[in-house]
Amino acid sequence: MFFSKRPGPVEWLVVGLGNPGPKYEWTRHNMGFLVIDELAERESIPVQRLKFKALTNTAVIGGRSVLLMKPTTYMNLSGEAVGQAARFYKIPPERVLVISDDVALPQGKLRIRRSGSAGGHNGLKDIIAHLGSDQFPRVKVGVGGKPHPDSDMADWVLSPFTGQDRKAMEEAISRAADAVTLLLDQGVDQAMAKFNG
Repeated sequence: MFFSKRPGPVEWLVVGLGNPGPKYEWTRHNMGFLVIDELAERESIPVQRLKFKALTNTAVIGGRSVLLMKPTTYMNLSGEAVGQAARFYKIPPERVLVISDDVALPQGKLRIRRSGSAGGHNGLKDIIAHLGSDQFPRVKVGVGGKPHPDSDMADWVLSPFTGQDRKAMEEAISRAADAVTLLLDQGVDQAMAKFNG
């Protein structure tokens, strides 16, 4: 008897934060999108169904039926997509997993959190506003701080990775996808223990 991994009813939202469009593709602020792309590639599914102001698809990851999401609203309005999907599927905040970049972490370092403030990240801030809660898990991918104190933060996070940086981030994206899978399979504590080292 052959059993395929067909997703059942959606149990989790797995949301990658970023900005839509080719010009933002390999920028620091698009870490979330890049991790969603990696998860989708592993499952051989395209994340391109437009629903809830996001590109979406359902998949089984870590044994859970999830909706993969890449909001198409631009970063600062990410909560619109997340709020709509959470209400539609009746998903509580603790089963909304958000993947984002983090300028406070060294490049390539992962930090998994059970909950917490937005930490100055506008995408997270908008999700907190739309869910009415900050009690949702996150996988943060370090993109490093600004190279010069007087350089503009917006320019920095919207600048692309090149050369060695890009290679290092490809490895970080793969580890972040592993972290998402472990978190869904075994819970936040296990993922934190393994990846927050």
